[in-house]
Amino acid sequence: MSFPSDLEIARAATLAPLTDIAAQMGIGPHLLEQHGDELAKIRLEAIDELADRPKAKYVVVTAITPTPLGEGKTTTTVGLGQAMKHIGKKAVISLRQPSMGPTFGIKGGAAGGGYSQVIPMELLNLHLTGDFHAVTAAHNLLSAMVDNHLHHGNELGLDLHNITWRRVLDVNDRSLRNIIVGLGGKMDGVTRQTGFDITAASEVMAILALSTSVADMRARLGRIVVGYTKDGDPVTAEQLKAAGSMAVIMREAIKPNLLQTLEHTPVIVHAGPFGNIAHGNSSIVGDLIGIRGGDYLITEAGFGADMGAERFFNIKCRNSGMVPDAAVLVATVRALKAHSGKFKITPGKPLPADLLAENPDDVRAGAANLIKQIENVKVHGVSPVVAINAFPGDFASEHQAIREIAESVGARVAVSTHFSDGGRGAAELAQAVVEACDEPSDFQFCYEASDSLKTKIEKVATKIYGAAKVTYSSAASTQLDRYEKNGFGNLPVCIAKTHLSISADASLKGAPTGHTVNVREARASVGAGFVYPICGDMTTMPGLGAAPAASIIDFDDNGEIIGLS
Repeated sequence: MSFPSDLEIARAATLAPLTDIAAQMGIGPHLLEQHGDELAKIRLEAIDELADRPKAKYVVVTAITPTPLGEGKTTTTVGLGQAMKHIGKKAVISLRQPSMGPTFGIKGGAAGGGYSQVIPMELLNLHLTGDFHAVTAAHNLLSAMVDNHLHHGNELGLDLHNITWRRVLDVNDRSLRNIIVGLGGKMDGVTRQTGFDITAASEVMAILALSTSVADMRARLGRIVVGYTKDGDPVTAEQLKAAGSMAVIMREAIKPNLLQTLEHTPVIVHAGPFGNIAHGNSSIVGDLIGIRGGDYLITEAGFGADMGAERFFNIKCRNSGMVPDAAVLVATVRALKAHSGKFKITPGKPLPADLLAENPDDVRAGAANLIKQIENVKVHGVSPVVAINAFPGDFASEHQAIREIAESVGARVAVSTHFSDGGRGAAELAQAVVEACDEPSDFQFCYEASDSLKTKIEKVATKIYGAAKVTYSSAASTQLDRYEKNGFGNLPVCIAKTHLSISADASLKGAPTGHTVNVREARASVGAGFVYPICGDMTTMPGLGAAPAASIIDFDDNGEIIGLS
């Protein structure tokens, strides 16, 4: 008998009333805004109402450097959350909302998998409560206000060649990456070059994720820099008188969404900032609610520990004031074998036959990546737990190799079969996390706020990426100097780079050392509160592949959605 699809498993599940799910967290019905029977928003008043409850232990789930297929971070997060019940603990899970770009592109869904899923998966992957649409509308309102300002005389003196604010859309569409606006007659606006990014890459999305209240969000929206004058002075959304309307559009979107797992563990789903150019973590307001809702709050950071976890520690925690107690590092046999440099994994193509054969030596050959990512967690004073996300074709000898590697550098290890067995398959992992959280911690940032922007970049590059040095293009140096001059030097840095290597070069596998990180450009997300140096070519508007998931997602004869996975 074949293993059922994620959608089949989700459809067979029985959902508990959301009032019961909320009650597990101490949240009463008066704090819920129902969106049908299966979904609700949580009012921000819950933060104050829950303030007297004990704080949960705070756990972030990250990973070794993933293959292009991903290594099951979300599934592990969900499985771990479910497993806490199996060892007598209460957990709350906090996740990003998936973008519909990847849903209709490669992934086909992002709700976890197997018997460790968030349900209902159709709602999670398609619109949810419309937060992404609110971000899109608020962002594009500001875009319209920029072009309207130009049309009516450009009183603020925006330099047409230094306008940094583009437009966004939650669809993969490469044809919109670079466009010309204002074509036509005199009344059709000022002609200039601009383009579209995917909504997850919007600074408004990053602001949603990092705001601590409506008032904080409103202030951050006002600080958005849309471009610069010819003298290099920033022009903001506040100066364009757009921030108030943007905040009004975002009024409902700032309320976190409440869902549940297959085993009825509460799940807060909120915000979905891009993992490459933004910090790639779920919202602070979601965590401020979840931290008072159980014994453990388990959240997920995008990509590997060199990216999402580094930004979780240095950007999200710096903004929230919350300190993590442990970090789970997801590892798979196939990813470690890929880091040996012997195999190439391509989305849409079968895995190489040799990669699937039993060979613990190939696992050991890729061990440097696991060791370095454990080190990247420890640099921040956080206890690491390696979760071996077990696949059906794995061999015990390969799991043992991972265990030996991780234990040799002082990390706890657990094999987890949560995909096929749900929460009970992650019970060993849950126990290891409990033990790690009970250890004394000494959390610390990778750099100080008072460091210069270049010093911050260099500390991340050398401590986390293993680089020997950092070089800067003349444009990047000029931009960073301008940001320091404009008072942005105290902001954290969010280095935009490939997620397929610890370095900034996707072709370098394992844990490269001695390499050079080159910063070709730097941009400032002043409203969100970080500067992002760009290393390599970062695509902020993905394209669709030859056979996108959109080509198979449909209704069946019974009106049920098919094609999501």
